[in-house]
Amino acid sequence: MKRESYCKIVATIGPASSDYKTIKQLFKAGVDVFRLNFSHGSHEEHAARHAMIRKIEEETGRPIGILADMQGPKLRIGTFSNVSERLRKGQDFEFHLDKVTGDSSRVSLPHKEIFAAIKPGEDLLVNDGRLRLTVEKNDGKVLSCKVQNAGIISDRKGVNVPGTVLPINILTAKDRKDLEFAISLGVEWIALSFVQKVEDIHRARRLIRGRTRVLAKLEKPSAIENLEGIVALSDAVMVARGDLGVEMPPERVPQIQKQIIAACRKEGKPVIVATQMLESMISEPVATRAESSDVANAVYAGADAVMLSAETAAGKYPVEAVKTMDRIIQATEEDPDFDSIIHAVPLPIDETDSDAIASAACDVARNRNCAAISTFTKTGSTVRRVSRLRTLVPTLGLTPDATVARQLCLAWGVHAVKTRDDVENFADMVGKSTRFARREKLAKNGDRIVISAGVPFGTAGTTNILRIAIVGEHEESKSASKSKPAKKSASRKTGKSTEKPASEE
Repeated sequence: MKRESYCKIVATIGPASSDYKTIKQLFKAGVDVFRLNFSHGSHEEHAARHAMIRKIEEETGRPIGILADMQGPKLRIGTFSNVSERLRKGQDFEFHLDKVTGDSSRVSLPHKEIFAAIKPGEDLLVNDGRLRLTVEKNDGKVLSCKVQNAGIISDRKGVNVPGTVLPINILTAKDRKDLEFAISLGVEWIALSFVQKVEDIHRARRLIRGRTRVLAKLEKPSAIENLEGIVALSDAVMVARGDLGVEMPPERVPQIQKQIIAACRKEGKPVIVATQMLESMISEPVATRAESSDVANAVYAGADAVMLSAETAAGKYPVEAVKTMDRIIQATEEDPDFDSIIHAVPLPIDETDSDAIASAACDVARNRNCAAISTFTKTGSTVRRVSRLRTLVPTLGLTPDATVARQLCLAWGVHAVKTRDDVENFADMVGKSTRFARREKLAKNGDRIVISAGVPFGTAGTTNILRIAIVGEHEESKSASKSKPAKKSASRKTGKSTEKPASEE
């Protein structure tokens, strides 16, 4: 099943899309990676969804990636005697560490990490930023605040602390249980919520111990301040625009989104743009013009993937949402100016053999009008180096590792294939590349493809070969070598005949 677009689609599974038929329809409509949201649902429900995805993978013969999204710390206020209260602009209001019954002047905030870190002059946001309160005093037990805008405050609403780095473990006790369960299922990605600093990724990696890939969700202003370090240490990144838009002025989010995408492309790390992309399709069968522009702008910026959340998890039109997103991606990539737009800012090329080969493969593919770039990989690293260059030529990622093939489903422009075994020699390299390029409908007989691999074959991190091959030619010459008689020639020194093969690789 060959996708017609380079940018990938991530879709969240939920109550609206938990049955086998719908999940298969979502995959056929264009989903490359499915997201399991561990903020909702039981382990049994996630296991059932995982099993259905793997069944679809087996039936279709195409690798499918699975992303397990950890809930992370949830900061919430307590409850009110009247369920909710209306606060006036300029009034005083208190948050108490100890449990109190909420009223128009106070409510409990049972999170000692906030009291340990927040300082006078910093803000607390309540209910997705609808209420902003500025801290005037913090005695360790009570935060005395001034209300900055009028609004309703009610039971168990979420709290954001945009200007403060909290001394908090981003993996709660629930998250650690969920993480171990997700890894036991065999997911390809673990998404980390509430990332603030590089140490958060280090701490998570110590728990994960290399058993799966780590994706950092960037949803805090402090994470943007530590962007380069977080991107360098993560395997992939998500632009979580919902919380970013709460904790910083919404007009800054588009700029931050482009900054994150650029940082990820520089490092060759997949980046997902998420949240509210086609939100109107939760209840409506068509997207708005503004939403279409939003998706297109992420594609123009070079995002590896765009994500649907509630649209597919809880919406009325999950399959239509995926089809709509797929059409927007394809229309954007068909723009005659797309190539120049996506390469408006040139990427630096690292001084490594792998980067040099990746860059050369892309140049040859463009200059020689090649149908595909075929890359053999053990870990996926070389394929991602080709992907980061955003060449408008499909990349065929060949790997004997099923997990690596599934991970590559998140990489821009990559058509991943699990092979039965690794290549053994040059003839095998060319033969596998041309056969898979034709079988996967990336090329036809007579088309050129570029092939990159490494010698010694089967050794990770040794990409050092670049070759052009013509689809169909290799198989024909191999067949001819079997059917044609050997030619004889005389040896100058002995006068004896020697056999020479009819065709050589």
